[in-house]
Amino acid sequence: MRVRVPNLQSGSWMNGCSVVGHGRWRQVHTSPHSYCWNVGINLLPEARGHGYGTQAQRQLVTYLFSHTLVQRIEAGTDVKNVAEQRALEKAGFVREGVLRGHSLRSGRWHDTVIYSVLRDEVPFG
Repeated sequence: MRVRVPNLQSGSWMNGCSVVGHGRWRQVHTSPHSYCWNVGINLLPEARGHGYGTQAQRQLVTYLFSHTLVQRIEAGTDVKNVAEQRALEKAGFVREGVLRGHSLRSGRWHDTVIYSVLRDEVPFG
């Protein structure tokens, strides 16, 4: 999934769209008969701080709930990534907790904050 916004220089949605980042989702099996989606987005540095992350998370949640039967969508982010945590909360995700020492990056263990949104928490329409 690519998040697209109008190119502010041309003002055109059709001819002047710029890619500002990308999203991904993968199945996480929660039992032998069910799964949820784990989602994530990455924005280009110059696209951060403009609300695109919140918009992308909302679009991704709406798409996945509209096209699949899952009950839960989850996302995780580094405990220090406050901007992503705000974007997730604005998009309707609820903070569930912290996974301590969850990911190894640059030779150090980092904590991850887990968020989720349930199907009945998302207004469709």
